[in-house]
Amino acid sequence: MNPEPATDVEILLQEQHDDGVLRLTLNDVGKRNALSEAMLQQLTTVLAEAAINPAIRVIVLAANGPAFCAGHDLKELTAGRKAEDGGRDYFAMIMDTCANMMQSIVNNPKPVIAEVTGIATAAGCQLVASCDLAVAADTAKFSTPGVHIGLFCSTPMVALSRNVSKKHAMEMLLSGDMVSAARAAQIGLINHAVDEAELSDTSMALARKIASKSSLTVATGKQAFYQQSEMSLAEAYRYASKVMVDNMLAQDAEEGIGAFIEKRDPVWSDK
Repeated sequence: MNPEPATDVEILLQEQHDDGVLRLTLNDVGKRNALSEAMLQQLTTVLAEAAINPAIRVIVLAANGPAFCAGHDLKELTAGRKAEDGGRDYFAMIMDTCANMMQSIVNNPKPVIAEVTGIATAAGCQLVASCDLAVAADTAKFSTPGVHIGLFCSTPMVALSRNVSKKHAMEMLLSGDMVSAARAAQIGLINHAVDEAELSDTSMALARKIASKSSLTVATGKQAFYQQSEMSLAEAYRYASKVMVDNMLAQDAEEGIGAFIEKRDPVWSDK
């Protein structure tokens, strides 16, 4: 099955700032910014391009409309059932495509910040959990409601369970209830819940703060963070120690330490 024919509406907007921040805005408002096949493909492509673009240092992922992201496009999935295999191959392709896109956020050397308004449900909640940081309007809500429709949120569970404690994750997955932004901040799904009028300024200020650092150092730290989290304590220390040694030999570490000692601002070469 192919994505729906293109319309004159751009479903993913891009805005690159001179300070190294790339804003991506989900803009398929009529579908509540669902992760349709087309949206998944566009996100995957843009994230891959951003990963190798030296002018981009941080990515902010926002959305237009009343929903940040309502998860998978259920109408698209239902249409896939018309295939001779009942949709098995199509469902597998969509889930693989989505999993690869989510992993491309985690594996991207550029930090990705979710800027959340409205609701983020099912794979939309997964999208927030997959981002490195998340700032939400205090009116935003989150849920993994698949249990309500006989489709357990198993793939959202992967990202969710790596961000919040097991019992909090299981409560969201088993109840399907909406979680407020304040509660999401308490359990670690997001970093901050702020007044909606301040949301964009808050997320962009955070992005610019990170963008002002050495991109080599940030990329090194991001990769190490996720790698060590899957290791035993001893393995993590061995791995992190090697990362520290390699990092110490980088030009930016020499420059940064020297600038600190000399009480001046560092000048990053990103090497």
